[in-house]
Amino acid sequence: MSAPDGSPVGAERSIGQLFASATTELSALVHDEIALAKAQLKQDVKRGAVSGGAFSMAGAVLVFSLPMLNFALAYGIRTWSHWNLAICFVLSFAANVLVAGLLALIGVVFAKKAKKGQGPQKAAASMKETAGVLQNAKPHPRPELPELPEDRAPAAIEAVARSSS
Repeated sequence: MSAPDGSPVGAERSIGQLFASATTELSALVHDEIALAKAQLKQDVKRGAVSGGAFSMAGAVLVFSLPMLNFALAYGIRTWSHWNLAICFVLSFAANVLVAGLLALIGVVFAKKAKKGQGPQKAAASMKETAGVLQNAKPHPRPELPELPEDRAPAAIEAVARSSS
């Protein structure tokens, strides 16, 4: 098993490797947050399109069905009830207005859902929260190394100096 940067798990990693790993993970997190914002925005646009389509259909139903539906409905009511023809036409118009009102209500419901979505705002809040957590992050405490006796200190420093050159 290995860490994201390829070093074995459990092995000591240098500060540079840790920083590179943190930078890579932070970059991936930012990319994921941007993808989330895009997906939420796409969903809100889709809801808005459904709302606009429902309003358009309401208008189309009202405009295109009125002449034919009004005549058929008015004459049907007249045949069934023997009422005055003018009253029958008013009743058929009222039925068309009711259908258009139902379609407009569907449009309002979807418009409210699209308005409540606020996808990009959610993603921005999440990114601010992540940044706040990272700003307040403190490194894990490291165990203190035991003090070397005075007589061994110069030899230890000399051995380190020889090994690093």
